[in-house]
Amino acid sequence: MNDISHNETRSTAHKFGAHGTDYRKAISDHVAYALLVYTGLQIFLTVKALAEGFSSILPYVALVVLVAGIIPACRWFEKRWKDLSDEEAADPGLAGAFRRDLVMLWALALGLPLALTGIFKLLFS
Repeated sequence: MNDISHNETRSTAHKFGAHGTDYRKAISDHVAYALLVYTGLQIFLTVKALAEGFSSILPYVALVVLVAGIIPACRWFEKRWKDLSDEEAADPGLAGAFRRDLVMLWALALGLPLALTGIFKLLFS
C-alpha cells in the first residue's frame, strides 16, 4: 500500500510539477487576468485621455479596437503552451521560458495602456 501511495504521489507531482505548476493552466490564467487588467487600464486611462481630446463616440470606438487588437497577442502566448503533454507541462526545464513569456505578457498588458495614454496626452496638449 505504501508503494501505491508513493507512486501516486510521485505521479501527481510529476504531472503538475514540483510546485504544482501546470504551464498550460498557468498561462491561461495569466492571459485571462492580463486581459482584464489591460481592459481596465484602457477604460480608465486611455479612454479618459481620448475623451479629453474628443467629445464624441471616438474614445469608445478606440477602446473596442484596442481591446480587440490585444486578443490575438494574448492568444499567441497561450497557444505556445496549450499543446504540451502532461509531462512537458510539468517540466522544470521550461520554467525560464515560461517566466520570459509571463514578463512579456504582463509588460504588454501594463505597458501598452500607459504608453498609449502618454501618446494621446502629448497629442492633445
